[in-house]
Amino acid sequence: MQWKMEMCFRVDLLTAAHVLLAFRLKLYHGTPRALLHPRFQDPVEKNKYMTVMEKSHLQYGLKTHQPLEAIFHLLPENLLISGLQTVPGLLPARGDTGDCLQRPRLMKTVTCYLERLFIQLYPSLEEFEEELLDLLNSDRLLQANTAPDGEEVVVRERRLHVGVHNGLRFVQAPQVAVLVPGAELSPGRCQGVPSSRARDAGQALVLRSRIQLSEMVPHPAFRVCFQLEYVFCSTGRAGGKALSGSARSEAADMRSVRWAVWSPVPGTGDTDVTLPLRGGARRGPCQTLVYRTPPSSRQGKHVESGTVQFHVSTDSEEHLVTAAEILCKDRDESKKPPTPSLRVPAPRRTPVSPRGPGLSVSQLVASPRSTGQTLQDTTQDGGITHLEAGLGSPDTEPCASDHLQALPFTPLQLPMAAVGLQACSSHVSLSRAALARLHAAGFPDILDCNQEPVEISEPVELGCFNLRLEEADPLQGNEIVLQFLAFGRDAQGGVEGLWPRTVFLTFQFYRFPPVTTPRLQLVSMDGGLATELAVPAQLLVRVNEDGTLTKPPGLQLKYMVDPAFLRPGEQRWFLRYLAEHSLQIDVWDGDSLLHFGSAAIKLEPLLRQGQLAVRTYHELEVATTEYEPDGTVLGREALRHGALRPLVVRVAVRGHLHLCLANIGHPCEEIPGQLPSHSCIVTAPDSTVTAPGGRGYSLNTPGGRRMAWARRLVDVDNELEAALRSRRPEGWPKQRAWDLQVIDSYRDHIKGESIYQMLSQAITATRTVHAVLGTAEFFEFALRNPYSVQHTVTIEVDHPELSVILDPREWRHFKELTKSVTPVEEDMFHLREDLKPQVYLRPSETVHIPFKYQTFSADPAVVAAQGPAGLGTGASDKAHSFGKSGAKQTKLIQVSFQVSRGKPIALLRVKVEPQPHVVDQTFRFYHPELTFLKKTIRLPAWHTLPGTPVGVPGGQPEMFVRCSDPDIICETKSLGPGEPQDIFLKVAGGPSPQIKKFFVAIYTDAWLAAPVQIWQFYLHSLQRLDVACTAGQLTRLSLLLRGTAAPRRVRAFTSHPQELEVDPNGAFLLPANGIQDLYIGVRPRRAGSKFIYLNLVDVESHQLVSSWLLCLSCRQPLISKAFEISLPAGGGKGCNKRITYTNPYPSPRLYFLCTNRPDLLQFREDSFEVAGGEVYTIGLRFAPSQTVGEEEILIHINDHEDKNEETFCVKVLYQ
Repeated sequence: MQWKMEMCFRVDLLTAAHVLLAFRLKLYHGTPRALLHPRFQDPVEKNKYMTVMEKSHLQYGLKTHQPLEAIFHLLPENLLISGLQTVPGLLPARGDTGDCLQRPRLMKTVTCYLERLFIQLYPSLEEFEEELLDLLNSDRLLQANTAPDGEEVVVRERRLHVGVHNGLRFVQAPQVAVLVPGAELSPGRCQGVPSSRARDAGQALVLRSRIQLSEMVPHPAFRVCFQLEYVFCSTGRAGGKALSGSARSEAADMRSVRWAVWSPVPGTGDTDVTLPLRGGARRGPCQTLVYRTPPSSRQGKHVESGTVQFHVSTDSEEHLVTAAEILCKDRDESKKPPTPSLRVPAPRRTPVSPRGPGLSVSQLVASPRSTGQTLQDTTQDGGITHLEAGLGSPDTEPCASDHLQALPFTPLQLPMAAVGLQACSSHVSLSRAALARLHAAGFPDILDCNQEPVEISEPVELGCFNLRLEEADPLQGNEIVLQFLAFGRDAQGGVEGLWPRTVFLTFQFYRFPPVTTPRLQLVSMDGGLATELAVPAQLLVRVNEDGTLTKPPGLQLKYMVDPAFLRPGEQRWFLRYLAEHSLQIDVWDGDSLLHFGSAAIKLEPLLRQGQLAVRTYHELEVATTEYEPDGTVLGREALRHGALRPLVVRVAVRGHLHLCLANIGHPCEEIPGQLPSHSCIVTAPDSTVTAPGGRGYSLNTPGGRRMAWARRLVDVDNELEAALRSRRPEGWPKQRAWDLQVIDSYRDHIKGESIYQMLSQAITATRTVHAVLGTAEFFEFALRNPYSVQHTVTIEVDHPELSVILDPREWRHFKELTKSVTPVEEDMFHLREDLKPQVYLRPSETVHIPFKYQTFSADPAVVAAQGPAGLGTGASDKAHSFGKSGAKQTKLIQVSFQVSRGKPIALLRVKVEPQPHVVDQTFRFYHPELTFLKKTIRLPAWHTLPGTPVGVPGGQPEMFVRCSDPDIICETKSLGPGEPQDIFLKVAGGPSPQIKKFFVAIYTDAWLAAPVQIWQFYLHSLQRLDVACTAGQLTRLSLLLRGTAAPRRVRAFTSHPQELEVDPNGAFLLPANGIQDLYIGVRPRRAGSKFIYLNLVDVESHQLVSSWLLCLSCRQPLISKAFEISLPAGGGKGCNKRITYTNPYPSPRLYFLCTNRPDLLQFREDSFEVAGGEVYTIGLRFAPSQTVGEEEILIHINDHEDKNEETFCVKVLYQ
């Protein structure tokens, strides 16, 4: 077994690059407490008491996340935190992702000033410090184990640490201010002490300046922490006074004696605050032990710890606001275009503070020269900051010139043209000879409901269908038959690679599970099925487990779409699916498990249009899309307009797939339910509970039917379980009384719950939503205030995919799309601190609450059933039905409308019915494992009229994209008016041979109502191997194969066998947990960059063991001679020519010949041996070409080690 864990926590790295580190740890038996055992040895592998769990490991990845650097001050070190948790100081995430750490946004800070601060200690400052010094001196003597030596401990300095804490850590290093006793100040300097306590002013510790806190945030978790700290030192016999000179250089003893915490109240202005001081063994925010007066002190057991008093104020331009107001303002500012402000901003008021006493003794010892600036210890993050000398200085704001401005150009990721597989008309009109060959091949007939064969119909024009005719068809049952007949090579034959011996197909029809067919053998036959193909097709025959072939040929799959298994109203969705969607089919090599190509077919021919059954024959082009390796534009070319050009995407047709589609109508007894009405208004129910059948039952009527699952009484309550498990009394009367007592207890237990359920049903309304990936479902709920007094109603939704539309512009947009006539109110909702919307209702008033349900979640990201990771059990010839398909379950979402004290006045239950979505285009990428795939795809020019001038606004609509996987970065940017738009993707690849599947929805409206296209992406993670080689020359290297837990019989397959050789070439045994080398030889035919895929396959179970991606960087060899020849085009017998080669060495040499175009040039001999200095004549035969043009053919002459000696170039002109 294997677990995968992704951790996100703060890590201070010196590098700014996004580094992905993969780790794998062993798992051990037992408890983690074994790490604390005294016999534990480090490292763990050498400890005999630790036992490793076999076949188990923990794999995790560690990577940096640049946006987290802006919030380092909010998170402590070594803290595991999720993006779904609330981080004080961060605004909630936008949209429905709920991850506030993807793009963190800081809340606005408010500057606070603490003035006239003083601290009083009880019973008095003199007695408190006297007792504290006696205890410290006794502790010093006890630790030194000495008698009184005349030295004493005296107070050297009194400090106050003031910092802002967000519940996780100090936002900034706490400020340190020096306190002085009030007796040391002049009477005029004690103005901070109230007059009522003027006589005790000398017993208070006074702060002579004020403290500025610029990091305060209006959040309940943000608090101001105070810590009173004393600095002590030892004195000699000189009257108890501290020594000077060398005594100052001694290490001072610092002790924390008191602490306090203040929570600011939002919305309050200038005020006086009094806080009690705390002490004792309980740790405070500073995580230090604090002194507490012992119970045996002079003042008795109940001694006050003291108080801290101060005056708090804020700037005149700032005020404490709630988090909801900040979010509303941020949302409004983000949706409004940035306009220049005409108002001159008011200058910031500089706080004025009285002249301070200068630096303290500890500051002078640390830095005697720094007398006019702020001193900060930067050795650690939690260092002490001394602000005594600079408390009154305002924070310097960075000027605009300090920030670098990004240049207006796109990243250096070359865009790739969005050229993919498109479904087109594939009808083929068969001749009588083709029908005869089709019948002679022995394919099974497709029978209708009357057991009559269904004839192949003539092709009809796509788009000519009547949906009403389909809905009125009495044969509502549909038996969909897919019959795969044959597979043939393309007539052009220009694609490299060996023709497969076996193939298998993968696809997904409607909302049935994905299908992986069994391996199908390609068997030759006399004649071809295709009408215009020069290469005859081969029959598809199913291969049994023992290797034998089944009869008859072909593969037939059936899907029973019966209304008895469909949800109410789903029949119309299915007919719309057939009319608008296409079926994407992937073809794989059954032996090498390499992707051979893809095909697409329109499903519209499956619409019967009132007929008993339909059957059509199709011939599909199986094409593969090849992408060139990424290139970059460097230097000044990167800044030049138009320097980024789309990559060339080559779509090559590799074969043709022959199949038949059929739809057989069946009668059904149950009439399918219709879709609910398109009304977007959901009305709250009255005091009547509506049963599923539609009949109403009153709360007072005893005839209401209720259904519930029966449960045992012992599972209901612990008290009932104890009563039932107790011993029953003997005797029938006592047993009878005992049973009645248990029944009464059960009734009393469920009475409250039953009453609550009945009352909840009376105020519950239900709305069914047919959800499609990326499509927003809009509806309104009519909320009525049943009371005769006004109420503020709070709306609570228990699922992030269902939300209340707060923006009136978005509300108006959806009402225009749905043709709703209800009014739209401006500023209707108010957000609480927890971001829950509230609405104000007058007595008996009814308002319409707009809701939007939208989901972007699709299938699991890692696809194991579809693809070459394993063939699985394959598809069966039996019909698949919805009753056995394991379709997606219904999702229930609860919405509560509550007044004060959480009392609900209405409940809304939203039933989400998932529906399939269309896939307009499919992309498949192969990328190195555990790395990021970065692709830029250029969008096609939709809605662009022909002849529109470049640069004119309005020619291209703005595009918006969303991805089904929240861990994938997907965004689009416009290059300017009239310029094309690109989609940027950044995907993290997994370990080889994992396949990641995700979808991208593309929108043309800013509110993301409905996607115009949905793209499907597959990312195959492969092991990467970079190879630098020369065209025509053999480059040898080896791969290290690691065995699995069991021995396997494996074989290596490659996508380009003409350019990549493997040794051993056939099947070989890979030992269990062993290591073996696989030798490969690369001889590319063309210069440039190229990708070659290499699979290691278990030949017995047909499972993919390992996969590699070979990235070739091939250079052109030096051409020593050039020739030119003219040949006729359009056929013929070809031409024979001769060239000479002289051996430059004095000894005999053996040479080998090869060419980059073996289809146009053949050698009389592939090798020859010539004596030293002799001349050898090489015989050439040029094959005819069907096209007119010019070709450059290279002739490579290699030595006995296959190293290139010389290269000749023959320029052939086909005329």
